[in-house]
Amino acid sequence: MFNNSGIKQVSRISLGLTKKHFILLNYCYLCAVRRLPNILSATRMILAPIFLLLYIQDEVVWRALSVGIFAVAVVTDFFDGYIARLYGYQTSYGVFLDPLADKFLTFAGFICLPFIDAEQFPWWAVGVIVLRDIIITGMRMIADHRNISMKTRFTAKFKTMAQMIFLYLVLMVGVFINTDVWLSSYSIELMRSGILEWGMMAIVILTLYSGAEYILTNKDIFFNDHNAKTKTDYR
Repeated sequence: MFNNSGIKQVSRISLGLTKKHFILLNYCYLCAVRRLPNILSATRMILAPIFLLLYIQDEVVWRALSVGIFAVAVVTDFFDGYIARLYGYQTSYGVFLDPLADKFLTFAGFICLPFIDAEQFPWWAVGVIVLRDIIITGMRMIADHRNISMKTRFTAKFKTMAQMIFLYLVLMVGVFINTDVWLSSYSIELMRSGILEWGMMAIVILTLYSGAEYILTNKDIFFNDHNAKTKTDYR
């Protein structure tokens, strides 16, 4: 049986609970489900610096462990949004926390790249990506203050997806080039080919383009003080 919020109810009779105990148990369950998306987002924020600190170590085992942590953090990004949408528990705090946690993870990932090869993944490119997201985050804060709904385009969502795929690929290559497994030779050849360097430049261009498009699309937030707010996308 399901209640109005779509959460499955367990028969109190089958559990042998009194009505009072069943109500208390159900209330605790509802509270836990409501808070789970924000807990997952907060967990992602905690995992981001742990991943960064482990990846920049010289030991391969720490780098490999950090990639696993990165993967877990990415999975939490999927589930916090899925649970919030499934049960309709989208709060203003959660809407702000989720993309902020994404930025933490993305920043940590790109900061790791120069430690693999600073020539192919230069610090200035990382700085451009980070600066773009800081500017967009600032615009989001202005929009929230002025109660304005920000618009987004497909480019921003495609940028996020491309960044995560590129990051995971390069992070894995950064692990394999220091090992003796069968993927090591392929990873070394991939690094020598220059493909990843061109990929980094493509990511920078895509990031700059999506940022410029985002600013032009939402330029009204700098001039309007009030607007009907319906939905805000934080990508």
